[in-house]
Amino acid sequence: MPKTRLNVSLDQDLADFAKVFAAENRTSVAEMVTQYLLALKRRVDGQQMETVLENPAFRQAMDDVQTKLREGTAQWHSYDEVFGE
Repeated sequence: MPKTRLNVSLDQDLADFAKVFAAENRTSVAEMVTQYLLALKRRVDGQQMETVLENPAFRQAMDDVQTKLREGTAQWHSYDEVFGE
């Protein structure tokens, strides 16, 4: 689908937060806004999709990871170990 430009005015502190949050999460402010509006549109249209957080297996995996992090038993790997170069 072709893209169009949309200018939005925000308070400076909110704009700064959005930029930092996007950078920390390796995305863009435009992508954050797009995903939010897409989720809102789906909800309004009655096409709400199940989120990954609602999946019991995903929830259990997240709980397991949080437990390992709290207990200090998580095994850490370097980027190269995980993705290889």
